[in-house]
Amino acid sequence: MTRQDIEREVRDIFLRAFEIENPEMDVNLREAYGFDSIDAIELLLEIEKFLGSELTQEEKKQAMDIRTMKQIIDYIEMLAAKRKTPPEKNK
Repeated sequence: MTRQDIEREVRDIFLRAFEIENPEMDVNLREAYGFDSIDAIELLLEIEKFLGSELTQEEKKQAMDIRTMKQIIDYIEMLAAKRKTPPEKNK
């Protein structure tokens, strides 16, 4: 999955779930679009669906400081890469 795939999916989520069309990459979502904590929870659920796996508590904590579309895409890109990496074998 490429960064462009992730951006396309996030934009689709914002349109479908929050009725926000084409949000700007670097604006604060809370200030510009009234994105609140309930919206953030819904977004995390959508991210889980997109990735096909549940987020850990640690991964959810990492999302707490996200404020922009760019940060959301960076976050999902990091999660996707982490899930793609095979688990370390016990030595």
